[in-house]
Amino acid sequence: MSHLIIRQLYEKRLRDWASARLKPLRIAYENVEFTPADGETYLRAFAIPAGTDSNTLSGDHRAFTGVFQVSVVTPSGSGAGAAESIAEELAALYPIYLRLQRASFEVVTMTPVEPGPGIPDDSSYTVAASFQYRADTN
Repeated sequence: MSHLIIRQLYEKRLRDWASARLKPLRIAYENVEFTPADGETYLRAFAIPAGTDSNTLSGDHRAFTGVFQVSVVTPSGSGAGAAESIAEELAALYPIYLRLQRASFEVVTMTPVEPGPGIPDDSSYTVAASFQYRADTN
């Protein structure tokens, strides 16, 4: 169940930051109903778990790995700059080797935030920014 804790830790950091911005951003979370307003810039957050491993013969160790992705969705026709700028802010929010904790559980951001290519459609332009994470438990 530690992938649940990892998602919650990264989403909380994102929520706190997004609501404190000069121009707050709403967030569409996984499996939560969300309807964007016309012309709204917003974020979509995803935790993408990878394999869970165990590196001990006794099986008491778990290594939780995966990717956390935040898609920046902007109105189409407004250029790439706004989405790319927010992706840069996300890189500062989740620096490499950032450690987030809940009780004795700790997750580490293992790679820099990497923006993907812009994806245009009829009503929006999306840039996904993602990074890899890892958490080890005994």
